[in-house]
Amino acid sequence: MKLFSSVNDVTDINALVAEALKLKQNPYANQDLGKNKTLGLVFLNPSLRTRMSTQKAALNLGMNVMVLNMDKEGWALELQDGAIMNGSSVEHIREAAAVLGQYVDIIGVRSFPGLKNRAEDYNEEVFNKFVKYCGVPVVSLESATRHPLQSLADLVTIEELKTKPRPKVVLTWAPHIKLLPQAVPNSFAEWMCKADVDFTIAHPKGYELNTDFTQGATITHNQDEALAGADFIYVKNWSAYEPYGKVLPGNEDWMLTNKKLGITDNAKVMHCLPVRRNLELSDEILDGPNSLVVHEAGNRVWAAQAVLKTMLESL
Repeated sequence: MKLFSSVNDVTDINALVAEALKLKQNPYANQDLGKNKTLGLVFLNPSLRTRMSTQKAALNLGMNVMVLNMDKEGWALELQDGAIMNGSSVEHIREAAAVLGQYVDIIGVRSFPGLKNRAEDYNEEVFNKFVKYCGVPVVSLESATRHPLQSLADLVTIEELKTKPRPKVVLTWAPHIKLLPQAVPNSFAEWMCKADVDFTIAHPKGYELNTDFTQGATITHNQDEALAGADFIYVKNWSAYEPYGKVLPGNEDWMLTNKKLGITDNAKVMHCLPVRRNLELSDEILDGPNSLVVHEAGNRVWAAQAVLKTMLESL
């Protein structure tokens, strides 16, 4: 594997999930694989779980790790080819990515969308230019439209804890006070549509995701209908795809509570974190026995380790 940017880069998702769970049982079995290899983690946006879990995964594999917070420690990047760089940009991404590729064996890149220009965001200009110019394998640490390491960890969590062969999984929209990207719900939907689950997406009218990511999902505007009989509930806010990046008025009643949980099949509740308590998810859910958010975050290590191991094997 030379690129991990979406589920479409994975030949066999069941095998990758199984590998992650195997690594969870024996984290240090492959340390020779990463010996004298270096992972570079490039962050253009903040991170807690993605940075720490991916770094831990690399160390488990015997790799060295170098971290660059480009938004704070690097030069302002120019993305446009042919630009006359007489403004605030100091370094072109052509040189920045190519130079980073000289120092590391694998690069991880994290870059959020601007949520102003849909075409620019969905063309993945920042991530794709790193891929084009760095000359080494690249892992997405979240891009404008996807968060594949998170989604892999989510699927690992579901596979690990499911109590029936084909569980019902529900992605439900939640309120928020900020404009949030569609990357996590896009990616979760894309992975669930390829997994052996009964998958439903519930959201208020106006929050439809790009249909490229939801082929095979059941979609409803009735949250109670979606939650009925659910085994896993994935809670996440996202801004509108059309009109792009907008938050529509109302819908405060979409926050998940224990009362709503009562119509499920004792569903386990997931969230990628960070979560705004008593806005996206109630305290009673997060502090209750059905919450998987910390367990799910722990599985980020094994998801990242499975991906890095596969990449190292192809070097």
